[in-house]
Amino acid sequence: MARSKEIIEKLARLGESVLEDVEAGRNPSLDITIRSLNNVYYDEKSGLIKLGDEKQKRYYFNLAQAKKFLQTILIAKQIKALLEQDKPALSIRQLFYTLKHEIPGAGENTFDVQEESDPIIEDMELMTDSLREELNLIATPNGVLAGPMVVEDKTGDVLDFTKMGSAGGAVPPIVEDDYFHIKEMSADYILVVEKYAVWNLLNQEKYWKKNNCLLLTGKGQPARAERRLLARFGEEYKIPIYVFTDMDPWGYYIYSVYKSGSINLAFFSEKAACPRAKYLGLSVKDVMDFDIPRSSWVKLNEEDFKRMEEIAAYPWFKKERWQRELADLKKFGYKIEQDALVSKSIEFTANNYLPTKIENGDFFD
Repeated sequence: MARSKEIIEKLARLGESVLEDVEAGRNPSLDITIRSLNNVYYDEKSGLIKLGDEKQKRYYFNLAQAKKFLQTILIAKQIKALLEQDKPALSIRQLFYTLKHEIPGAGENTFDVQEESDPIIEDMELMTDSLREELNLIATPNGVLAGPMVVEDKTGDVLDFTKMGSAGGAVPPIVEDDYFHIKEMSADYILVVEKYAVWNLLNQEKYWKKNNCLLLTGKGQPARAERRLLARFGEEYKIPIYVFTDMDPWGYYIYSVYKSGSINLAFFSEKAACPRAKYLGLSVKDVMDFDIPRSSWVKLNEEDFKRMEEIAAYPWFKKERWQRELADLKKFGYKIEQDALVSKSIEFTANNYLPTKIENGDFFD
């Protein structure tokens, strides 16, 4: 509640500043942090993609900005009400519908499409220095977990992630300690798997039990909750964290999102990135080391090569080991999906590939 009170006070001050402008005869304005690529940078010291400090004014008496100014005030007001009344958290889609209505006498709606409200929610996170989850707003998570961890959720229910069956336990929309309190964690390491199908195979093989680890997947590009949860693991537990993806530029980038954050949500990186994460594979070196059959190779297409050039230019991929990996992939000319390891045998990923890589320390960052 202390955190909610702090955010409510910030929102109240925002409203008061607008009223002061009105009373002083000034054009009411809001200071908005610019979230364009030009205001994003890579901080080598922390290993995070960060948002800079550049701001711009959003004015009421401005034909191009008036509606957006109104929308910003409406969202701030609704968030303040949600926090003050301790209402259940809304999805960002539900917030859109809560505020969408016709403006009397104007002949138009407050919001027409959700694409109008979503960026303003991000503005609110920056204006209040908060996670949207702290604003009582949630995005839909995709992740599932299995392994030696016991959690008490906000309702008081105790969840044992060794007893979640073949489907695993869902990552909740809000993973902050007061919603998702980790009571016990005895894993030797955390393994993040790009794809649910591979995670599911490992879970059925009880890989987490045989190797005393926690298995997590975000089902491809991770949502906010999975990223924030991995950041918590990195902050709270001094155990290795490995990320296992496809051998292609898309898989490499998924790893970098978990580790350093993303360009689009640079403002979120400090709270939802895990700089300690290591890349386990797949890598070009693995093709020969594990004799992955040629029938499992998929030829890189034009889009793959273009994406490879893009990520090779990102500062967080400038490390010698990553430049070598990207050069090797380009020369090799094929990509390999983690699913393809079953071509060796169904048990190969769990019994051979992953244990060998971890035992040999065959990972990099």
